[in-house]
Amino acid sequence: MTRPVAALHLIRLQLNLCVRRLNMSEARPNPDESADLARRNAVAWDRTATKYAAEIDIDVALLRAGGTSLLPPELRVLVPLLRQGGRAVHLQCSHGLDTLSLWRLGASSVVGLDFSERMLAIAEQKAARLRAPATWVHADVLSPPVDLIGTADVVYTGKGALPWIHDLERWAAVIARLLVPGGRFFLFEGHPLNWVWDSDARQVRLREDASYFATSPRANTDFPGRYLRRLSSDAGQQPAEAFEWQWTLGDVLSTLVASGLVLEEVREHAEHFWPQFDAVPRDELARLPHTFSVLMRRPAA
Repeated sequence: MTRPVAALHLIRLQLNLCVRRLNMSEARPNPDESADLARRNAVAWDRTATKYAAEIDIDVALLRAGGTSLLPPELRVLVPLLRQGGRAVHLQCSHGLDTLSLWRLGASSVVGLDFSERMLAIAEQKAARLRAPATWVHADVLSPPVDLIGTADVVYTGKGALPWIHDLERWAAVIARLLVPGGRFFLFEGHPLNWVWDSDARQVRLREDASYFATSPRANTDFPGRYLRRLSSDAGQQPAEAFEWQWTLGDVLSTLVASGLVLEEVREHAEHFWPQFDAVPRDELARLPHTFSVLMRRPAA
């Protein structure tokens, strides 16, 4: 390679590197904006707690009868883990039904962490009526209390939790720190492809404004968005908005592996955890994945 050609090649490499860095900086969320949206989300979920306060009796009856709110893909993985006892930590526990289900399945004690005080108050009422060994922690999932670090035999999260995470790297690092050596992390979540389908259509159809690779936060338009608008209209209030972040399956898996966790299993499922596409025939929906699960392990010391 002659010197002029080599120099031109070097310049091209440098320009490509600059473009890649620029693209990465554009994709990276603004920390101040993300923190503000997270605070607004906490307000939105505090208001949404009204819905779950009316369901306390139903949930307590379910758990008291030995039932759980966990779905078959979750039970397949969690039952063998929880029967060993130990502490289960549920991140973004909401109103505590899934958390208390972990206890019903064998966890010696459970800890639920959430940023909504009103949701946690509902969870506490359920636990008190069941006399469950449960602790409820009001905190940002990205900044858990220090005394929880290294105490979880099982960390569980999912069913609509990930869209409220604005920093995936910090989230994964928290999970790795919470686990005891040899502890397991289980995630059961809505499939990222569900972001691109039109939930009001009568057949599986792409949303006009959707991209699987979108990186900007967007206002929630289904749940809790619709519920909050109805609630605010009835009360004559200004609607509280909730904002979500979209993460691809590659984003989630790569970030968890980078945190030091060891991947044991990843699966995709046709099951839903809530009725997102009511108008689409079930046999058509079953041709696509709508949830996924991930099982990981913190390496033994």
